[in-house]
Amino acid sequence: MKHSGALTVLSMSLFLSACGGDGESTQARGPDPKLPEPQRTLLPSMKIAEPVAWGDQKPTVPEGFSITAIATDLRIPRQTLVLPNGDILVAEGRGGSAAKLKPKDVIASVIKAKGNTQVKGGNRLTLLRDADGDGNYELKTLFAEDLNAPYGLAFANGKLYVANQDALVSFDYQDGQTKASGAPTKLTDLPSQINHHWTKALTISPDGRYLYVGIGSNSNVTERGMEVEIDRAMVWQIDAETGAHKPYATGLRNPTALTIQPETGKLWTVVNERDELGPDLVPDYLTSVKEGGFYGWPYSYWGQNVDPRAQPQNPEKVASAIKPDYSLGSHVAALGVDFSIPAMGDKFANGVFVGEHGSWNRPNPVGYKVIFVPFNNGSPAGEPVDFATGFRGADGKTRGRPVGVTVDPKGALIIADDLANTVWRVTRNR
Repeated sequence: MKHSGALTVLSMSLFLSACGGDGESTQARGPDPKLPEPQRTLLPSMKIAEPVAWGDQKPTVPEGFSITAIATDLRIPRQTLVLPNGDILVAEGRGGSAAKLKPKDVIASVIKAKGNTQVKGGNRLTLLRDADGDGNYELKTLFAEDLNAPYGLAFANGKLYVANQDALVSFDYQDGQTKASGAPTKLTDLPSQINHHWTKALTISPDGRYLYVGIGSNSNVTERGMEVEIDRAMVWQIDAETGAHKPYATGLRNPTALTIQPETGKLWTVVNERDELGPDLVPDYLTSVKEGGFYGWPYSYWGQNVDPRAQPQNPEKVASAIKPDYSLGSHVAALGVDFSIPAMGDKFANGVFVGEHGSWNRPNPVGYKVIFVPFNNGSPAGEPVDFATGFRGADGKTRGRPVGVTVDPKGALIIADDLANTVWRVTRNR
C-alpha cells in the first residue's frame, strides 16, 4: 500500500506527540505560575480533535444552571453581542491567508483542519430574538452579509461596530432593527497583510469615545521577519468619530478577545501565546492592558523569560516587559472573555468567563471548555472554575469548541460554538 508524503509526515508528528505532558495536571495556572524549562523538538506535539455531532448530548454546566441551544446551523459563529433590547448579534466567518512556510506549517494545517468545521464561513451577522422572553429565540434572521471575516462586535453612539479582518466598519442602528439599512461605513483599515492571525477582537470604552482592536502577530515568533510585524501583536486605540488610531499596548502575540471591567473601566484581554517550546509552554493568559505597556512578544514571555528564537535580541525591551495578570495554561487557545454580573449567582458574581477553544499542539488536550476566573479587589484570585464542559468528551471525541462568551444583563451566558455551529445560552434555574 502506498502512502503520501503528507501522511508519512503526519504519522511522524503523531509519534512525536507521544512525548509530552498529561493534560491539565501539568499546566501552570494562576497569577504566579511556575514555568518549566523550554523543550525544542523537530515538530511540536500534535493531537487531532475528532469531531462528532452533539446528537442528544449538550455541554455540562454547574448544578443550578441549565444550557440550551438557541441557534443552530450557523456558518462558523465567532463572537456575539447582546443589544440594548436583548437581541443577540452573531458574527460568522473564517479568515486568514497566510502562506505555509515550513513542513511544520503544512502538518499543523492538516491537523487543525481535521478538528474544525467543514462549513463555509458566513461572512455575515445573524440576529437572534426572543420576543416574549421565554428563552426560546424564535427569530433567526440575516442582519448583514458580504462582510470580510467579521469577528469583534461593539455597540455605542447609535452604531454597531464590526471588526472585519481588514477594516473596522459601522452600521447605523435603531433599537429593534432586524436588518442593516445599508452597506457599512469604513472607519479605518486594519492590518491585513498575510493575516497569520486574522481575528480582530473589539470592545469600546464606557463613554463610547474609543474603540480597542486586538491585532495578532503574523508569525509564531518572527519567522517571517520583523517587517511583516509592523502594527501587529498589539491593541490599537481608535477614535470612534474620526478613525484616528495609535498603538495602545504592544508585545501581545495574539489578543483574541477584549472586554472592559465594569467597576474600573480598565481594558482586559486574553492572549494566545507562542508555540514550539513544549506542551507546557508558553501559557496563554488573561491580563489587564496598560496604556503604553509592552508584554514581551517576541523577545520574551511571561515577563523576562527570554525567547532566543527572536532575532535580533532586544534586552531593553525584555527588561520593560510586563508580566501578565493570570496564566490560563499553555495552548488552551482562549478566544472569548467577558466580565460577570451579580445576576449570575453568588459563586459566579465577581470574575470573568473565558472561552477556551482547545489545544491542537499537545498530546493530551486542554481547553475545550468555558471557565470562570474569580476576582477579588479588582484582580484575578484563586483557581479557575469549570463552567461549561463536555465539548470534548471522555471518549476523545470533540462535539464543540467554544469561542466568544458574552454575559447577558438578564443573567445568562452566551457561548459561540464554532465546531457545532451553535450558539448556547446558560441560565440559572429559578
